[in-house]
Amino acid sequence: MTLTNKRIGSGIAPFLPIPPEPLGLQAPLRVFLFCFRLPLFIFVTAAYFLILQWLPIGSLGKKAALWCILGVPSIWWIDLQVDGVRKGSLSKQQQARLPQPGSVIASSFTSPIDAVYLAAIFDPIFTASYPNTKQVERISLLQAILRAFAQPTIHPEPGTKLVDVSSLVSKYPNRPIVIFPECTTTNSRGILPLGQSLLGVPAKTKIFPVSLRYTPVDVVTPIPGSYLSFIWTLLSKPTHCIRVRIAECVQRGASAFDTPPARSTRKSTFETNVLDALEEDSNQVTAADRALLDQVGESLARLGRVKRVGLGVQEKIDFVKMWSRMRKTW
Repeated sequence: MTLTNKRIGSGIAPFLPIPPEPLGLQAPLRVFLFCFRLPLFIFVTAAYFLILQWLPIGSLGKKAALWCILGVPSIWWIDLQVDGVRKGSLSKQQQARLPQPGSVIASSFTSPIDAVYLAAIFDPIFTASYPNTKQVERISLLQAILRAFAQPTIHPEPGTKLVDVSSLVSKYPNRPIVIFPECTTTNSRGILPLGQSLLGVPAKTKIFPVSLRYTPVDVVTPIPGSYLSFIWTLLSKPTHCIRVRIAECVQRGASAFDTPPARSTRKSTFETNVLDALEEDSNQVTAADRALLDQVGESLARLGRVKRVGLGVQEKIDFVKMWSRMRKTW
């Protein structure tokens, strides 16, 4: 397997790590920043995940604590653009163009910072997606952060509790649901084929494609296990900037392609397991489903100013195996 996307010939390598900048004359400054920030970062992060998140401090209190975590390494939100809204003109009348409670956020997935930023802004419910199932795994904020360093997987681990997105929307009507439809992280240079988790979103529920991009871009974690290099880059750089792009919402059931799937004419046999057949039918992707995934994928690519690629989770698994034989990850 090569490092580029051979399937469509784009030459894009979405799993390669971003090369670190040479220290040069900035070496003393970066070492000082790292040593100064590290104790503060450990303190505020531990204080939130061990104490504050369990206290009845309300959504605003938790968001303030998360902004403190983002503030220690000087992560600043500098730009927000929403489709259909002129820059600087977002008003109360246009708040419907932003993710609201009861909606679904289909987010790009490149860095552990993604989850922290989304939590600090929207206070959502996080989920983990897998390529071949419409169900998702509900996860905590900490689990969402750690998944940015995790090995890519096609199937959930044995014993994983999967739930329908519709049940989460019903259970948490006052909070949005975050889905990472690419199912694994990239280096922000391409959008992977989307998994089926978005197909479990209830009809008429708003889905907001959201793209998060960073400057400098070297805080992305396409390679699993890159904890130390990420912490070094995060804490030693003077500042990091987040650019947020939100597309117009899309909805299942709002497309002309939404027609009921044709009933299968396959005859049952004694060897056919009824439950397996039902599961197979429930995971079939119709033309309307494909149109929805394509629309969200195109929106994420347009927002991030990148291309969609044909490499998915399996290709990343193969790439990581090859990379691990060639390089050490730290």
